Amino acid sequence: MSSPASLPDDPAADPAADAFHRLDAALGALEAAVARRLEADADPDDVEAERAIMAEDRARLAAALDAASARLAEVEAATDAVGRRLERAIDAVEGVLAQPAGDPAPAA
Repeated sequence: MSSPASLPDDPAADPAADAFHRLDAALGALEAAVARRLEADADPDDVEAERAIMAEDRARLAAALDAASARLAEVEAATDAVGRRLERAIDAVEGVLAQPAGDPAPAA
């Protein structure tokens, strides 16, 4: 699976992009497991071994997806908090700029 074109090249610069990259890697591993499964269907002697491998892959991928989803939720919560703080800062700056030049600043 190819990476979405809208994500930055440096996942460390954006935690959400990092989570998406890890999810993309997990989906790539799932695609590889499916390919192995299709090959196993061609060789019936290895079907049970392939099922065990796929079960392990599935469990690992489920855990990776859960971790990526949890991390994304953390990033979204942090983004919301930063957004609220930024809005308050913008309001404060606009309030200062709206005051006439000779008026004293109001007490906080």
